[in-house]
Amino acid sequence: MTIRRVALRQTSLLCRHSLRPANPAIRQWPRLMSTPGGGNEPERPRGSLGKFLGGMLVALAAGGAVVLYPSVTKEPPKPREAVIEYEKARPSADSKEGNRDLISSQHLQVKKSWENPGVYAWGSNSGRVAAPDSTDNVVKTPRRITYFDGQLLRDIKLDRDFGAAVMENGDLVQWGTAFSSANPMPAETLKGKDLVKIEISRDRIIALGKNGTVYSVPVAGSDQSAGEKKHQTSWLSFWSSPETVNYRQLKPNNLVWGESVVDIASGLEHALLLTSKGRVFAAASSTSDFPSKGQLGIPGLTWGTRPKGPYDEPHEIDSLKGFNITKVAAGDYHSLALDSNGRAFVFGDNTSGQLGFEVEPQFPFVDGPIPLPFNKIYSGSNLQPSVTSIAAGGANSFFTVDAKRIAGLKEETDSIRDLGRVTADTWACGSGIMGSLGTGKWTHISLGPTKIKSLSGLYEWDENTNSVIPIRLARLSAGSTHAAAVMDNVTSVDATDITSDNDTNWGADIVFWGGNEHYQLGTGKRNNIPLPTYISPLDGGEGDAEKGRQGEQHRFQITPRSTARLGPGGSGRKVSVEQRVECGRFVTAVYSGT
Repeated sequence: MTIRRVALRQTSLLCRHSLRPANPAIRQWPRLMSTPGGGNEPERPRGSLGKFLGGMLVALAAGGAVVLYPSVTKEPPKPREAVIEYEKARPSADSKEGNRDLISSQHLQVKKSWENPGVYAWGSNSGRVAAPDSTDNVVKTPRRITYFDGQLLRDIKLDRDFGAAVMENGDLVQWGTAFSSANPMPAETLKGKDLVKIEISRDRIIALGKNGTVYSVPVAGSDQSAGEKKHQTSWLSFWSSPETVNYRQLKPNNLVWGESVVDIASGLEHALLLTSKGRVFAAASSTSDFPSKGQLGIPGLTWGTRPKGPYDEPHEIDSLKGFNITKVAAGDYHSLALDSNGRAFVFGDNTSGQLGFEVEPQFPFVDGPIPLPFNKIYSGSNLQPSVTSIAAGGANSFFTVDAKRIAGLKEETDSIRDLGRVTADTWACGSGIMGSLGTGKWTHISLGPTKIKSLSGLYEWDENTNSVIPIRLARLSAGSTHAAAVMDNVTSVDATDITSDNDTNWGADIVFWGGNEHYQLGTGKRNNIPLPTYISPLDGGEGDAEKGRQGEQHRFQITPRSTARLGPGGSGRKVSVEQRVECGRFVTAVYSGT
């Protein structure tokens, strides 16, 4: 009998310690727990991933207490539900690796991600983005884009009508009907710039080169070939040749010696440029409309008041001077910035409460950065918050916070058992009518940030350090109406032919929520989902079916960064690779990233 690792439902003081079986073949999934005192009662698990011993799940709580769960119903697995799958290990005559495939769906997913790197996409296909070679209007479940088979990418961005990706060599690839209605298949466009990241606006691609150069490239192929093109000079000779793509450069005009652009973000009309000195510049990123909702963060700057020069000239956001900004994010018409001290600044459109403040009809937007008062949000909790990451998409904003337990005014530090303990929380604000807040509520307008309970207050037992650690988010991708979060839970990618044949690999948990009108959540259904939810493996369960697991419902786990050999049986080159998720405008992708 083999115990398989799956995520556990958040419970109060349940499983404070890891089950420590004497049999080394019995392995445990990371366990998710609530903050002590959170008031959550043990709940009946709903997912069924295999055969349960005697129909009962026995979990050990702190102090030797035993919690018994009744038999479970057969529903798709959902986050934080207490499930341990008991399954008979079926012997294999092939090899230890083959035996791992038999006993672990998660190991099989990790193995396939290394053997067959590439891009899976799903959602709206009206612009031939999710499946360029298909005329289907929607792609209901993950499907590979064959152009990227065997390829590693640096970045990918998806709109309903166009897609863009940075290949491993730094070249730009574009596809979709907005790129070319006659031939929407992927094609190389901007080459030789060693791009590391891209963002997209309504009609342009903002690309960051490794050397800090920022390019603004038209989405439409016809616009790329029109107009006067720049000349590219070769460092090997004195000749120059015209570029094949018409592009612009976004150049901050007062960078100091050694300063360069290190990060970018873009909404539908504006872009943010972050420099190595922690300064932020804002610029127009679209040719259709000049930013007019305060998202540039520069009070009084409009089309009519802009200084002479290019319409998309970057301007420094003076209000952020003196703060060491480490991260920027942009929704459709609003902006976020995070500094090194864990303070979040917001500006731009607030008509849906996406800035984290109550909407005031007479002031629909904020045209200069203001700090979001998380200290006030945590007031009275004896927790000291520090924002650790930000994300934005559409009319939504997301914040992850490390909240450290501190002593209250009338508390003695010696009497506080969990002094200094960190709780990792995730907060959301903005429009939630499509379920895109992930809070379980259908909300038109936010009055302030709301905690996503499914992604907050989670802990697990780390066997390497023999301690309980908070589970943070490794990545949060926000699209126009939906989002996905990758949990930074303990993973395993070290199982090899020389380790025990019961030692398996497993990846990180990933959940999706929000609008699903174009099947962008990957559930195969069309209903919107207001809570973080697992989806099935990217291969649709074919791998499980091959191993005789028809009818079982395993969840998709994403492979963390690791050094692996690509190709069947690890026969290819050795690289550092990870799977990443990207939520766009009604389209989703998971790709192999370098």
